[in-house]
Amino acid sequence: MGWLYMTSLKGHSGPRQYLDAQFTYERADVRSNVLRSALVGMRVYYAAVEQVRIATGEREVWAAICLVRYNPRDREGYIFGYKDMEESMGPYECDCPTQILDLLTPTDAQHALQWRARCRENAVACRAKAAKPSPRAGQVIVFDEPLSFSDGRSFQRLEVIANPRSHRTVLFRAPSSSSLYRIPNIKSRSYRLVDPPG
Repeated sequence: MGWLYMTSLKGHSGPRQYLDAQFTYERADVRSNVLRSALVGMRVYYAAVEQVRIATGEREVWAAICLVRYNPRDREGYIFGYKDMEESMGPYECDCPTQILDLLTPTDAQHALQWRARCRENAVACRAKAAKPSPRAGQVIVFDEPLSFSDGRSFQRLEVIANPRSHRTVLFRAPSSSSLYRIPNIKSRSYRLVDPPG
């Protein structure tokens, strides 16, 4: 299915609430309900959707995934758009929270199994990344491999310097140099930190 755009959220307070409502319904043959959902990075909606067959009571919980575009100030008035899919389509997006994955019932659909495994691997990697210590001013950071910068220089050891313009970020200085560097996504790199002596 392609993208569906609209000019309002039809009374819902946000994209997640709107999409929850889309997957919650009752028909003559099936009852559908969102057990848990999340909107990750305001880009991707994930939900554990429970469907119960009315005639047999058979229950299945599967993952819904929707790409989301939300812009309340869109010049043309199309403030919200989404593209829906489900886990057996083998979606590329794999940031589904484990609390949602834990609610899904077993499946033998190979694409769904592969997607679930990728999401769990990604969750483990994210937890490990979050647990890594952040560089603090005064420390020395030592990378497993030398890091190359746009000025053509590369370093394996850098001093961590306080950023005078932001208390939330630090800068990095090459030893015996006045050159300062920024390193985006620092926690995705392999490093160790050395505290100053004393």
